[in-house]
Amino acid sequence: MSKTTILMFDSGVGGLSVFQDIKAKMPNLSCTYIFDNQAYPYGELPQEELISRTCQYVSQFVESHNIDLVVIACNTASTVVLPKLRQLLSIPVVGVVPAIKPASQRANIGVGLIATPATITREYTHDLIKDFAADKDVKLLGSTTLVDMAEKKLRKSLVDLEQLAKVLEPLNGYIDVAVLGCTHFPLLKEEIQQVMGADVVLVDSGEAIARRVEFLLQDKIKADDQHPLYRVYCSAEIEYKEALQVSLTEMGFGSLKIQPLKGA
Repeated sequence: MSKTTILMFDSGVGGLSVFQDIKAKMPNLSCTYIFDNQAYPYGELPQEELISRTCQYVSQFVESHNIDLVVIACNTASTVVLPKLRQLLSIPVVGVVPAIKPASQRANIGVGLIATPATITREYTHDLIKDFAADKDVKLLGSTTLVDMAEKKLRKSLVDLEQLAKVLEPLNGYIDVAVLGCTHFPLLKEEIQQVMGADVVLVDSGEAIARRVEFLLQDKIKADDQHPLYRVYCSAEIEYKEALQVSLTEMGFGSLKIQPLKGA
């Protein structure tokens, strides 16, 4: 009998933060995690290429694996690719959006949205702010540096707190809630909290995504789903693969395998 399995997609390893939330809620759920590192970071891709690569790579695995649900664990991709991908696939597709609404509800001073430059500029993001935080002072901070820092942390590099503080400095004194609007950033949660201080609440979308996945799969998850399988693939050769594999193994994944994007 096949195991209930989700497919998780990102351009890098940031989506592993969402995987950890899903695993905590549904420990018997199997997962195939794929990341298109050949085109990393997605925030620097033209929109049409981003949509094309995401749809093609995800569809490639849905066709060859027994997948019950897809999670686009990338804020940058989620803001533009979901409508097209949902047209292509017959299974549920869950995206990740910045947690503006819950952050606004908790903020007294102001909200800081920390995301990639691409997410910061998307119309979708500004609509979220308009709809759910119109009465709050929202500061936007776009950074690719933090994405790289999170990738390096999973490869067992130490986080440079001085560099981190410099990136986050524009938010100092203006906010009491920070939205981690990129799935990479919860991987730096401990360091971000240390730099910003205990008075700043950090909010991300991981738990909400886990609840959504659980709701959509409630009729599919089998009582006899035991010993879940965690597989991981990337689209190209990767630097410091051995160091990354240590982190992947700690999370329960098997060996990282290379599965190129067809036609790329």
